[in-house]
Amino acid sequence: MESNRLQQLLNFLENSPGDAFISFAIAKEYEGLGELDKSLAAYEALVKSKPDYVGTYYHLGKLYEKLEKYEAAETTFTTGITVARAAGDKHAAGELQGALDML
Repeated sequence: MESNRLQQLLNFLENSPGDAFISFAIAKEYEGLGELDKSLAAYEALVKSKPDYVGTYYHLGKLYEKLEKYEAAETTFTTGITVARAAGDKHAAGELQGALDML
């Protein structure tokens, strides 16, 4: 099931193929639509193509957690903490640490 918003985002991505925020928004939109396989694929592709995009790690880790892929969630949160610290993003590192602690 595709929404108008998803279609708009896909069109935006076509015009700006390297835009991490648009790719992230597409993953979130798929997740919101309950299309978890597509969401997971979009998050994983984003982590591979833009590993320094800090925001992906929390949401990917939480999706892994939802899918009961706890080892993948732990790895994702841990990697995200490292990436966030390297970027100087203490807030994101703290959120990721909190998610890891709750896992």
